[in-house]
Amino acid sequence: MNKQKKPLYRYYLLILLAMLLINFIFFPSVGGQRTKEVTYSEFLDKIEDKQIQNVEVHDTEIYYTLKGEENQVYVTGTMQDAQLVDRLDEAGAVFTRVQSEEMNPILSYLITLFLPLLIFWGLGSFLFRRMQKKMGKDSMTFGGGSGFGFGNLGKSNAKVYVPAQDGKTFKDVAGQDEAKEALKEIVDFLNKPEKYKEIGAQMPKGALLVGPPGTGKTLLAKAVAGEAGVPFFSISGSEFVEMFVGRGAAKVRDLFQQAREKAPCIVFIDEIDTIGKSRDSGRFGGNDEREQTLNQLLAEMDGFDPTKGIILLAATNRPEVLDQALLRPGRFDRRIIIDRPNLAGRLATLQVHTRNIKLAEDVNLKKVALATAGCVGADLANLVNEAALRAVRKGRKLVIQEDLLAAFELVIAGTEKKGSVLTEFEKKLVAYHEVGHAMVAYKQKNTEPVQKITIVPHTQGALGYTLLMPEEDKTELRTRDELMAKIAVSMGGRAAEEVVMNTMTNGAAQDIQDATAVARNMVAMYGMSDRFGMMALASKRSQYLDGGYGMDCAQDTAAALDEAVRDILDQCYATAVEIIRESRAEMDQVVAYLLEKETITGAEMVAIIQGRDPATADSPLLAPGPETPAGAEGSPEVPSVPAPQLGGEDQGEAPPPVPEETPKE
Repeated sequence: MNKQKKPLYRYYLLILLAMLLINFIFFPSVGGQRTKEVTYSEFLDKIEDKQIQNVEVHDTEIYYTLKGEENQVYVTGTMQDAQLVDRLDEAGAVFTRVQSEEMNPILSYLITLFLPLLIFWGLGSFLFRRMQKKMGKDSMTFGGGSGFGFGNLGKSNAKVYVPAQDGKTFKDVAGQDEAKEALKEIVDFLNKPEKYKEIGAQMPKGALLVGPPGTGKTLLAKAVAGEAGVPFFSISGSEFVEMFVGRGAAKVRDLFQQAREKAPCIVFIDEIDTIGKSRDSGRFGGNDEREQTLNQLLAEMDGFDPTKGIILLAATNRPEVLDQALLRPGRFDRRIIIDRPNLAGRLATLQVHTRNIKLAEDVNLKKVALATAGCVGADLANLVNEAALRAVRKGRKLVIQEDLLAAFELVIAGTEKKGSVLTEFEKKLVAYHEVGHAMVAYKQKNTEPVQKITIVPHTQGALGYTLLMPEEDKTELRTRDELMAKIAVSMGGRAAEEVVMNTMTNGAAQDIQDATAVARNMVAMYGMSDRFGMMALASKRSQYLDGGYGMDCAQDTAAALDEAVRDILDQCYATAVEIIRESRAEMDQVVAYLLEKETITGAEMVAIIQGRDPATADSPLLAPGPETPAGAEGSPEVPSVPAPQLGGEDQGEAPPPVPEETPKE
């Protein structure tokens, strides 16, 4: 149960009571009896009437009470009256002379000056801490300290990771054998530095881990520290970014000071591009704080002794934006590429992530690895977890093969929309759209086989999709014929809409974007255009992130480039239309079966086209097999089983992560 927050007015009430208490201590008259100011003549009249009970004569004031009114105190000023004592005696009043003690002037001055400041400081400090709790520990402090203090100015926020407590080693990293081999030398140096000193060799000061998000750069850095058994300082580049100039540089100095105290050790800076951007990138003004932080980092890397055993590791997804001074030899001496794993790497990664998962005997991780071409380690970890959650939802205690494949489809298309209802016309339209993709893929060479066709709506916007998978784990190398076939497959849905249904829908929007991206890459970057030949018209701006590129040509050339792209798209669309017209009878049979079943496999589609009973067709991916069961070791052989990709369109460098989308709701 969450603790209920106290209303803010309670704190204000407590502060008010505290101030009243202080006022009562230093000014007791406020907390005494009720007082009423009267004239001196009224005071004399009461004496004459013998109504006065008690009298206190001060230097400047007279306090008295009346008989029967003990809770009421009257006050009046003093006068030069020599007969006052006699009059009080005659009236029978009890009176005393109070001689006031004058406070030390210095003490009085200090109390008057500092007491209000003390009260306001305490109030401000209390409210500041309240805001600090709500906004974050370091967001409201100067130097990372508490309150308004400056004691931790420039203190590094690096987290010290102790390998013995976590136990991350190279066994926990799969699918990155080349990167592990490059880092084993660093581990060997940290364990046995004397053999390198004996020959006069110096270990590289730093290694830059470069690769797409989710490939395991941070995990690999922790594994290096675990293998070497040394302290591991981990900090993100964003933690050096500060509002005040000079504070980021102070944090860098403190980080390396801590590293020198605990040497040998490893310092890991994640997302170093945050502070390591090229200083020439801001042509219209720079960032003094970021540049000072970068300069301090360069100075520290030049200053520490490599023989002390301090190794600097850094990770980034954007190596192209880093300052060249950071990448020169003597600083980051090595660049280690951590790329998407191949088939053997994906299989090994799945085996690592399923070590603590209870798997059924029918689970074949090799087929799952084939189906996840293009996935990174984070994708595979998420896939395994989703499969385990699905098994729990189904009431099973073991994860079966169907759970893993369903989790894969969940990632690429989302969950099924059970409440979505399509009209008969819409279902027929979506069916012909998806079968159009599948038929164009089946009738062409240089395309991936069809694995699945469905017209069940899914949460990621598709009213259906066609799943294509390559027959083997291929590299990113693609021929012109393969790219042209890929474009034609994307056009198959729109071609079927026009030829069969004599209409067009907005469901082909994503197909058109994918086809245009591939065609534009063919012209601008791959030199596959007859008009421009071997001329590069664009360059990639981000290799490991979105894959976007910028134009490196004149405006007139860019307009001509658009015309060349249009020619390729028109040619591929004509190919798709021709295939649809020639395969109309076969499409009608497949569509009729798809409308009945709503989801069919590629094997069932092939059986219908070949005149066989689709009920006897088995999906090679769904069927369990004895080869490479869960947990088996060794590099797998690649069977002729298709494999899709996760993610978005890769602009023609690798097979597209299908599914092909249909009309949107």
